[in-house]
Amino acid sequence: MAAVSASTAELESLIETGADRAGSPCVAPLPATDPMRNLADACLEGLAEIARQEARTAALKVRLTAEYLQATRALASPASSPRERAVQEMALVAEVACVLTVSERSAGALLSECQTLTTVLPLTLTALQAGTISWQHARIIVDETTTLDPDGAAALEAHFLDTDAPTPARGCPAGDLVPTRFRAKARSWRERHHPVSIEKRFTKSAADRRVEYVPDRDGMAWLSAYLPAHTASGIWERTTAAARSMQGPDEARTLTQLRADVAATWLLTNGTGAASGTADGGTGLGGDVPSPRAQVLITVPVLSLLGATDEPSLLDGYGPIPASMARRLIADGADSFYRVLTDPRDGAPLEIGRTNYRLTKAQRQWLRLRDGKCPFPGCNNPSLDNEADHLLAWADGGTTGISNLGQPCRKHHRLKHNSKWKPTGASMNNPPGWTSPAGRDYPSEHQDWEPPHWPDHILATEETGRDPDLEPPEDPFPEWHQFTAAHEFPAADMDGPGWPAPLDDFLPEAFVPQGV
Repeated sequence: MAAVSASTAELESLIETGADRAGSPCVAPLPATDPMRNLADACLEGLAEIARQEARTAALKVRLTAEYLQATRALASPASSPRERAVQEMALVAEVACVLTVSERSAGALLSECQTLTTVLPLTLTALQAGTISWQHARIIVDETTTLDPDGAAALEAHFLDTDAPTPARGCPAGDLVPTRFRAKARSWRERHHPVSIEKRFTKSAADRRVEYVPDRDGMAWLSAYLPAHTASGIWERTTAAARSMQGPDEARTLTQLRADVAATWLLTNGTGAASGTADGGTGLGGDVPSPRAQVLITVPVLSLLGATDEPSLLDGYGPIPASMARRLIADGADSFYRVLTDPRDGAPLEIGRTNYRLTKAQRQWLRLRDGKCPFPGCNNPSLDNEADHLLAWADGGTTGISNLGQPCRKHHRLKHNSKWKPTGASMNNPPGWTSPAGRDYPSEHQDWEPPHWPDHILATEETGRDPDLEPPEDPFPEWHQFTAAHEFPAADMDGPGWPAPLDDFLPEAFVPQGV
């Protein structure tokens, strides 16, 4: 209540001051150097304060709902049967639904979320009350922790909300991410740290794959498919590539329309040719589903690729996928791949530099690894559709190094060149942020890289005697990434009897620990 009152007082101050100065409810007490600039800035401040007030009000709503739930249950007489208890719960939900004028389903979901926030997720409720995250962010944390045990739920919320956590999230705070992007990051962290192996969860979920048909208005309908991530991603990228190839001055259809027409044509004709490839991808699912040949970027830990660990890989535009899925994509679907050295301390890729104007193919792939998507705040546009761009123009002295490159989508590329929105500096690990015409700085989303998982037999062997609790040693060859940029990745026969290949077939001798 105190936090909500403070927000209300702040807004009242803005209104009163504005009424005295310019007859507008948005003008703040700023120096009268530029009245219209002051008006615009004060309106933005008011909107920001309203967003904080909405979050604090949501926190108050959570506490009131949870208190009502507790008090009502205390007032109710003990249920004599499961049926009577169910009726009591129905009455409780109906009361909340009526007082809030929402459906009973929405009221039931609210009661469940409020109970979780007040009993399991204290950091989330505190952040909501402080106004640093929105109600949408809080609901996402509740949703992503539903199947986690209490320790797992605490670890997830600490990762995003506690700056003193052992491995806090990188980049801008959780509340500065739009909810859809925050959900993607929270889901990615959950996939990597779930107590049940992603292999087991994938096998179970893949049994539920299906296609759904839902009639809609105006002679239209929805056709959706629930598929393994690599199959769905390959279909999406392939239809997008085909749609882009059809664009031109004489083509009136939009990319979205072309993509839909391409998919419909392929499904209703034999234009794609006969399907080929293994039937089940190693999961025992059955069905003739070919490996996607579209340009799909996956980041695979080398030890996972070699079969030494089951550490999840990252599928560009989706998130963590099982190691078996990544190995199948490489074995069956990859015409070529790049070796990218990552730092064993934090999992971040190492830079590949260049001084010429044009980017190498490796640098374009690097931008995809670093950014994952268009770096504009809240943009979901995937890397394949984005355009490489110099932050400081080449004509103004900018270099073609990773720290001076971004990959905005076409919309935000135009925004940069045709408005006062400007990207801020980047680095080899951090995508550029943005500065608005109003002078406000908006940090870009960062990917949450993590150190690779080293098998116990590598960190602790009789020969090395290493303690598995020790941190990885200092990098003995800090410039090795320059070597990798100039050498080809040795080809591997993934269908032969020697796959997975021994570790020393891929790494220089100095990098292979003794006893491995």
